[in-house]
Amino acid sequence: MGEALAKRNRDDYVLSTKVGRVILDEIEDPSKREMGEKGGVFEHGRPNKIVNDYSADATLRSIEDSLKRLKTDRLDIVYVHDVAQDFYGDAWLAQFEVARTGAFRVLDRLRNEGVIKGWGLGVNRAEAVETLLDLSEPQPNVVLLAGRYTLLDHERALQRLMPAAAKRGVDIVVGGPYSSGILAGGTHFEYQKASPEIVARVERIKAIAQKHGISVKAAALQFSLAHPAVAAVIPGASRPERIAEDQSALIETIPAAFWQEMREQHLVAAAAPLPGDKE
Repeated sequence: MGEALAKRNRDDYVLSTKVGRVILDEIEDPSKREMGEKGGVFEHGRPNKIVNDYSADATLRSIEDSLKRLKTDRLDIVYVHDVAQDFYGDAWLAQFEVARTGAFRVLDRLRNEGVIKGWGLGVNRAEAVETLLDLSEPQPNVVLLAGRYTLLDHERALQRLMPAAAKRGVDIVVGGPYSSGILAGGTHFEYQKASPEIVARVERIKAIAQKHGISVKAAALQFSLAHPAVAAVIPGASRPERIAEDQSALIETIPAAFWQEMREQHLVAAAAPLPGDKE
């Protein structure tokens, strides 16, 4: 990627990366990694040994390595990655404390020095973000929240997280707006085979979408973007043509009647801002 980016003007793109895992030259068996309930995501990854470390020294090393690999002298956004329950279970708060006294403070300093423009968490759980937003310092700029503000899962985020982010001026980037693919025609939800209950809920959404002549992908993307605390949404693309599909979904016209019926059928929370609310 660094070779490709080196051919472009640095001001023409936004570059983000993550810290929290240091990649070593040492080789290991990826299938034997213990990385919580999402460990299978890394089963077929590169064989380089990965060390989870949110300390100040590890954060600086990770940033330096990223700058070298990406052939640049600055980063736009740095996310502290996966410091939450789904990777650490009951020990997540201890890991969060390491990050608070290590990674958070380093990233705050690097932002002040102009090495990065902003930082925050990159997680799949609302609790970690709520804990971050409760801190008086350091001051994050942005949070990448995957899977927690989607058509299928948004009520928890609406209660505390979104209002707190808006109050503190912290932007939310919604990751996984298709809920691991189930809202884009796939069969997975939360990185595993969707339950019958989730499949039934998606079928209800599909039926309403078909009735109003719109795509579920468009509804999913535009729903996540409708909240004023959300700055961006980042759907994953398995093939290049998916990017064009996502762009089309963003501009697809969705009638207000669709959202009204979604509310009436209790498929979106009553408190959730909707695209139609802006009209």
